[in-house]
Amino acid sequence: MTKMHNWAFRRRKIFISWYTILLFSTLVLPSATLAQSGVQNSGSAILLGVSYGGHLSGGDLKERFGTNLSPAIQLDYQTDPKNWIFSVQASFQFGSEVKTDVLVNLRTAEGFVIANDRAVADIQLRERGFYLGGSIGKLISLSAKNYRSGLRIDLGAGLLQHQIRIQDDPVRTVAALTGDYRKGYDRLSNGPALREFIGYQYQSLDRRANFFAGVELIQGFTQSRRDFDFLLQQKDDSKRVDLLTGFRIGLILPFYVGQNPDEIFY
Repeated sequence: MTKMHNWAFRRRKIFISWYTILLFSTLVLPSATLAQSGVQNSGSAILLGVSYGGHLSGGDLKERFGTNLSPAIQLDYQTDPKNWIFSVQASFQFGSEVKTDVLVNLRTAEGFVIANDRAVADIQLRERGFYLGGSIGKLISLSAKNYRSGLRIDLGAGLLQHQIRIQDDPVRTVAALTGDYRKGYDRLSNGPALREFIGYQYQSLDRRANFFAGVELIQGFTQSRRDFDFLLQQKDDSKRVDLLTGFRIGLILPFYVGQNPDEIFY
């Protein structure tokens, strides 16, 4: 296995390990350290959430990418008793369907990209992106018994960025895709974005089970951040409206503010 293969494998392993630790903490710690006998889930709370979702592309983004998968992490502050929620979120988008072949000018008549050693290079195109922002939300209780569970509605704003990842051949080098040259092909775009979420959030009375699930919408008003596009043979000055529509489900690790530590049991 080559060094580049080893590095790619280690990078995926680190990401999986990080995400596994977060999921383990969310599942295990509430039942180990936050459970209380006969005490309800009252009080203002800080909520650490980890989630996973997926999106369908719409608007201008549909012409460039297909569907994606989207892990995310968020931090909420939930008031008591009004259940207002102030949040910051970071989500990432990973996709394998790139609809625009930005390397068409480098391909032979048979559709191959030739490396420096005149052999065929295995170059793959992938979608990569992220959303980073904040939101204000409201939890609308649907039960008098548990006012901390019900319909959750978030409205927020932030930054949406996406680009085409040019995945190199681990063995061969293509001179036209090295250094600053590859910036002419990756179509890096970003800009301000709006985000909406509507779904159901559950926080159990004993604080052991906490989760949310619902529909997520993102509208990005982006443009290219590259000085030159090799496929267009000019700078891309077009204004874009990029839409993401999908579903997100996540787990919550709650920390209740002002809790008396003498009341905690293990």
